[in-house]
Amino acid sequence: MKVGAIIPAAGRGTRIGSAMPKQFLELQGKPLIHYTLKAFASCDAIDHVILVMPQIDVDESGDNWSDRYKIVRKVVVGGQQRQDSVYNGFRALDMSTDIVVVHDGVRPFPTSQMITDTIEAAKQHGAAVTAIPVSDTIKKVTDEFVEQTVSRDGLWRVQTPQAFQYGLLQKAFEKAIADSYCGTDEGALVEYLGNQVKIVFGSELNIKITRKEDLILGESLLAMKK
Repeated sequence: MKVGAIIPAAGRGTRIGSAMPKQFLELQGKPLIHYTLKAFASCDAIDHVILVMPQIDVDESGDNWSDRYKIVRKVVVGGQQRQDSVYNGFRALDMSTDIVVVHDGVRPFPTSQMITDTIEAAKQHGAAVTAIPVSDTIKKVTDEFVEQTVSRDGLWRVQTPQAFQYGLLQKAFEKAIADSYCGTDEGALVEYLGNQVKIVFGSELNIKITRKEDLILGESLLAMKK
């Protein structure tokens, strides 16, 4: 079985308020993307990675990523939206790929077990996403005032890695493109196609670096691992 991973790292990082794209912001002296690639290189279930980067970084240092991280087979240019970037990565995969894993470049702490469990679930069910149940009270808000409290029963916060059978993800992309549908993750594309998506338990430690306070959490998590 051939498993290829797509790691989109082509975002601009506007929410974190930095001129530097957030995938290049540092934790303990190394860019966020380093820890993400290290996690995938350490997982025996992954054969190779397609890294998706901004155009300027592909032009200036694309080959360096493949040289530094042997797990990286190709570095490709991202698109306007995250979905476009992942699709560019998908097109760079060999058609002989059996399972496709998609993981946020700025989610630096996935475990090998989490990646493997997601792959195994995709083998059995076609599509799988990591997620954790919502534990906070949820409010629907309009114009900064609470409209109603929403029941959290059955609500989950979706993470990555996400994994898909190659042919299923291909069909999901094709339908999304034909219908001009944009989903917030690849699981949503499979749902839009009409297929079920299996939930795999993620972790509260599998954080996505989105805001400045997330960098503080990331530093703390790295310190715990020492």
